[in-house]
Amino acid sequence: MSPLTSRRRGAAALAIGLALSLSACSGDQKMADSSTTSMTSSMSHSSSSAASTTSAKPMSDNMINGAYLTLADYEKQMADRAGSTVVYFFHASWCPDCKATDATLVADGVPDGLTVVKVDYDTATDLKKKYGVTTQHTFVAVDPEGMATKKWTGSANGAAIKAMVDSA
Repeated sequence: MSPLTSRRRGAAALAIGLALSLSACSGDQKMADSSTTSMTSSMSHSSSSAASTTSAKPMSDNMINGAYLTLADYEKQMADRAGSTVVYFFHASWCPDCKATDATLVADGVPDGLTVVKVDYDTATDLKKKYGVTTQHTFVAVDPEGMATKKWTGSANGAAIKAMVDSA
């Protein structure tokens, strides 16, 4: 094999590897999963910050204001958030899709009745394992007992997250 052919194969392999790693950050893939794992109290701490869009005080008709919280803030407010639909957002600071969704959630907020919990994809290995999360920009809806009810990737804003939960 000539050196030129060897270099072309190496370049092609590099391009394929780069394309595969970038595709993991794509927001187009949708996947549903009915996980039967339960949540434990040993959830990982997230060091990234997310803004809480509203307070946890119930609105009229027992509707809880929507909120976007870090994992640490959510752990402190779990009792106040009871009654809202909880969705974990596995976010990576280096992921362009995650950054865009994060900015939209901070700017536009989250629909009432929904709590989106920002989880650091790179450090929350226990939660990733528990919910079978293998790529960043993954969302996992959980029931009050911490059981996964739906898992997907690709939501860009609070309304899209709520639509995915409502379609479960």
